[in-house]
Amino acid sequence: QVQLLESGPGLVKPSQTLSLTCTVSGDSISADNDYWSWIRQPPGKGMEWMGAIHSSGVATYYSPSHKSRTSISRDTSKNQFFLQLNSVTPEDTAVYYCARCSSANLIGCLGDRRPGRWGQGTQVTVSS
Repeated sequence: QVQLLESGPGLVKPSQTLSLTCTVSGDSISADNDYWSWIRQPPGKGMEWMGAIHSSGVATYYSPSHKSRTSISRDTSKNQFFLQLNSVTPEDTAVYYCARCSSANLIGCLGDRRPGRWGQGTQVTVSS
C-alpha cells in the first residue's frame, strides 16, 4: 500500500523559509512516469498547484505564481521529496499536500486525488 506523508513545522515566522518533506512508502519515487507534486489550499480558497519533480529526477516544474520563491528536490535514498518556500508571508498560510500526479498541473493532481496518491496534508501557519 502506497502512502505519502507530509512533515514539517506547523508554524513559521514571516520572512523565513518553509521546508516540508514528503515521505513515500510502498513504492519508489523513481518509478513510473509520475509528477511528484506539492499543492496547497489557503483557508477559504481553492487548491493551488505549486510545482513538481518528475520521477526521472531530471525535470522540475513550477507554477508561474510560485516559481520565484519555490524549490522542489528529492532524496531517492530516503524515498523523499521536498518543498522549500522562501520569504514566507501570512498569505502562505495553508494546508500543504504532497501528491503523486499523472501530470504537472492541478487538474492532473485532482484527478488522482485518492489514498495512495495524495498525503493527508499538513497545516502550516505563517505568523510572528
